Amino acid sequence: MIYVKRIFTFIMFVLGLVGLLIGSSYIFLPKSNEKNSGMEEFKANGILGEKANSIDILFIGDSELYSSVIPLQLWDEKGYTSYNCGTSGQTLDYTAVMLNRTFEKQSPKIVVLEAHAIYRKFTVKNVLFTKTADYFSVFRYHNRWKTMKIQEMNKPAEYTFTDECKGYRFSTKVKASENAKTHMKPSDKSAPIEKLNRQSVLKIKKFCDEKGAKLILVSTPSTKCWNYMRHNGIEAFAKELQCEYIDMNLMKKEIPIDWDKDTRDKGDHLNYFGAKKVTSYLSEYLESTALLTDKRGNPDYEKWDLALNEFNKMLKEQHV
Repeated sequence: MIYVKRIFTFIMFVLGLVGLLIGSSYIFLPKSNEKNSGMEEFKANGILGEKANSIDILFIGDSELYSSVIPLQLWDEKGYTSYNCGTSGQTLDYTAVMLNRTFEKQSPKIVVLEAHAIYRKFTVKNVLFTKTADYFSVFRYHNRWKTMKIQEMNKPAEYTFTDECKGYRFSTKVKASENAKTHMKPSDKSAPIEKLNRQSVLKIKKFCDEKGAKLILVSTPSTKCWNYMRHNGIEAFAKELQCEYIDMNLMKKEIPIDWDKDTRDKGDHLNYFGAKKVTSYLSEYLESTALLTDKRGNPDYEKWDLALNEFNKMLKEQHV
């Protein structure tokens, strides 16, 4: 009888704890996907405010990606709808979060993963926290009590914000690369990929396959983050995954990056001038897949024309 009482007490404790976590998670969950509501990585999470099933291309990865791909240029050149969900220091556990969030409302035909994230280290502890935070958002948003208003507590979440540049981070700063001459020096060696990273990418590939989306690995130009050993590692892994890999660091003719003018921080990230070249190449490549349709002129996508007008207005004000 004593053991039964102890088991009952334990079960009631667990149920009470779960109930507390569910209740507090609802309270602390950002009620909009804007920065002032407490949403993390609000520019990338602006995809939550896009019209359902309107995004055909999802870009995911770290800051190398959000500095290199301009969705509104893709719209201007080909009429393709895309969103750049790159975030600073993105590890693959958060890549999976962005992937799942996107597919709850969208059905992209193509998912482009920046390969630099595949080499970014993270731990099982990071994965466990991320998964727990997915079920109980109070772990991710526990600091919201500092800015949260009482009237927000019972308010349902409504995500309507979308970033004006569709996740791209605009910059015209110029700081020339210091190691452009030795960048991508040929090597027979291959940079090893951590077991956890490998498993995570395999899960991402399986997820994309199940959703009917084509996964493409891309290495955007960077003289600081990329080298030939990493190229070899990803090239071999891409063959294992049976997916395409585009290493833009080796495409000097197709993407003529000027490392004196096209980087904002000595070769780590591209500025607008470099990103424009990368995106121009991508627009032609994406067209060659024959998976996408030109949506320009479609009244259902009128907001994309308005966003492009605002983007062009910003470029004009910046004299570029």
